[in-house]
Amino acid sequence: MSIDGYIAGSNGEMDWMVWIWDEKLKKYIFKLTEPVDTIILGRKMTDGFVSYWSHIMMTKPDDPFYEFSKKMIETPKVVFTKTLKKSQWINTALATGDLSDEIMRLKREKGRDIIVYGGATFDSSLIKAGLIDEFHLFINPAAVGSGMAIFKDINEVQKLTLVKSTPFDCGIVELHYQPKR
Repeated sequence: MSIDGYIAGSNGEMDWMVWIWDEKLKKYIFKLTEPVDTIILGRKMTDGFVSYWSHIMMTKPDDPFYEFSKKMIETPKVVFTKTLKKSQWINTALATGDLSDEIMRLKREKGRDIIVYGGATFDSSLIKAGLIDEFHLFINPAAVGSGMAIFKDINEVQKLTLVKSTPFDCGIVELHYQPKR
């Protein structure tokens, strides 16, 4: 996320994000995602997400994100869609029902953590419905002026409690919040 609240530029650009992560940030991300056994995604985000991590896993074993790419591909994913009838991605199921009902069903299932990788409209829908238990916002040292925001479509103030903040040498700061309910 940019310091002015965008997760991508107006056309999905992410060239402003810091991709040269320091070791502390890599370890932090790997530790954060280690207990995750379900990834949820919006339909629009899924093609790029799966193809990006598949490409690294299949062609770049020396890439510093190789192990992370394996985690992203091997972890079961649930894609929220109103248009698809069948999943075209490996290790991926579709959720086509009511957003809140589907999320609550996933939360009741036996398992560990669920993580959301979005996109912006999907994330905003989850936030608006009060379905997010924790926010881990990785703030990049850039302001982009306009773009895609996850807090765009909320209709009331979202009050959050800071759990912790963690700065990294590459300039990214992680802000860990929980919603006040």
